[in-house]
Amino acid sequence: MDLIIPARNEEECIAGVLDELPREALRRVIVVDNGSTDRTAERALSCGAEVIRCDREGYGNASLAALATIPVADSVVLWMVADGSDDPADLAAVAGPVARAEVDLCVGTRTRAEPGAMTATQRYGSAFAAAALTARFGVKTTDLGPFRAIRRDALEALGMRDTTWGWTIEMQLKALREGLSVREVEVGWRHRRGGAPKVAGTLRGTLGASKKILSWMTAAALGPRFDPVR
Repeated sequence: MDLIIPARNEEECIAGVLDELPREALRRVIVVDNGSTDRTAERALSCGAEVIRCDREGYGNASLAALATIPVADSVVLWMVADGSDDPADLAAVAGPVARAEVDLCVGTRTRAEPGAMTATQRYGSAFAAAALTARFGVKTTDLGPFRAIRRDALEALGMRDTTWGWTIEMQLKALREGLSVREVEVGWRHRRGGAPKVAGTLRGTLGASKKILSWMTAAALGPRFDPVR
């Protein structure tokens, strides 16, 4: 299993995240330094992670840079955030169903969030998008949580293209559209361990994420092959 952690200016958090990981369960731990101006990369390297530099800002760009180094084969790829909000103790629950070939994609739904750890925008935006996916595809969806695992070959077939805030919804939407098996598992969501928010809690991030969610939901409504990313 290969774990991808996109990170931008997470010097305060990244070491704690990496120290909590069950390394014996992972083949590679890839931290994508997404244009950091602090010591994120140095801290990650000192903790034994593999670091890839991607100066094209955006969660999708960072993810695509890491995926370019992972061969398309029957393996499992995971994502976690770099700020400590995801609990590494949930890794087995998220990766297990995919590793056992029970499903193609497993998404952590943040039902065990610490009080106040999710902003109102995160809660309502994710709930809106999840309800729209449920209505469109008939598969119950409750969250767009970033802690997720997917078969590498299945992911390649989806043709992921979103370079910024739409990466998670694009993955879930296309997985449902293509008839992949998808499961949700309950996970925690903690207060970030330090540093400043990059999406939630910022005007630019909130507007950007909202725009991407709406564009991908429009894509789902317009047809089976409509893609808002050009």
